[in-house]
Amino acid sequence: MTRVVIIGGGMGGSSLLEIFQNDPLVQIVGIADVDKNAPAIKLARKLKIPVTQNYKRLLKPQKADLVIDVTGNQEIQSDLQSALSPGMAMIGGPSAKFMWQLIEERIKSKEQIEQHLLEYQALYRLYVKEVEHAIAEERTRIACDIHDGLIQTLAGLNYHIEFCIDQIEKNKDGALKSIQETQKLLKESIVEAREVVFNLRPITLGRSGLYQALAKYMTTFEKQYKIKTTLQTTGSESNIPAEAKVFVFRIILEALANVQKHSEGDRVQVKVLTQKTGLKASIIDNGIGYKAHRSQPETEHRTSFGLEAISERARLLGGTAKITSRIGKGTKVAIEIPLTKEVLI
Repeated sequence: MTRVVIIGGGMGGSSLLEIFQNDPLVQIVGIADVDKNAPAIKLARKLKIPVTQNYKRLLKPQKADLVIDVTGNQEIQSDLQSALSPGMAMIGGPSAKFMWQLIEERIKSKEQIEQHLLEYQALYRLYVKEVEHAIAEERTRIACDIHDGLIQTLAGLNYHIEFCIDQIEKNKDGALKSIQETQKLLKESIVEAREVVFNLRPITLGRSGLYQALAKYMTTFEKQYKIKTTLQTTGSESNIPAEAKVFVFRIILEALANVQKHSEGDRVQVKVLTQKTGLKASIIDNGIGYKAHRSQPETEHRTSFGLEAISERARLLGGTAKITSRIGKGTKVAIEIPLTKEVLI
């Protein structure tokens, strides 16, 4: 183990203390500075390292192996050279300055790494929160779809079957007609069931692709909500990572949900442009629009949550979301997502 004495209690001394205090191969046997309130002196007291205002007390034989002078004072450096005991080495002047500056950079780098780690941890927590919210949101939406569509259709089927049973002996022609109506309802319920299954499995994006999945969903959206939809796609989606496809898909679905719930419009246009370095998408409706500062807080509140989810999803991909709207002029949701590996989750 190397026994080290530090002369100088300023930034250099503090940097050396911070890096050497946990080094098993180094023992700091003392630190000296004429200023008893110097930063390194205060730190040394906390670490229970001997401190003194007279550096010569630390230069006794067999007390230290290495003296590091970070004062930058030529007189002290010359005095140290003449006062060193046999077997003691000294680092001073530019060499000592370079040493503590290098160490300080190392400390800064460590702090930056720790800061980045904290940022990534925060981002991960947001991602988990986003996923949990998306799951809960999707469950609620699918439950409504099943209740309002499939269950009501099945209830109608049950009624028609009961009517057929009642009429099969009384009125064969009426029973036959009812059976035919039941068969039609059954076909519709099969279609609805397939739509529910599709909405439960966005993972098919990996096989069918983002564009095809959007086209299929918008066909269902138009049929279910009687809102005219158009989809315009430009560029190849081959360079969009699977995770980004899912997030973009969810963003557009969220925007369409806002159109259905709040816009009161009858048309919506979705545009997706994919380039090598980024993706741009816009969702434009012809609805009533809104103003964030108008005096209807309940209307503002009902739309803000969905718009916040859109912005959060875009941010998690390293992108941005911009929502513009005017009363009576509709609303436009525009997102820009970079497609570089460094920013994608």
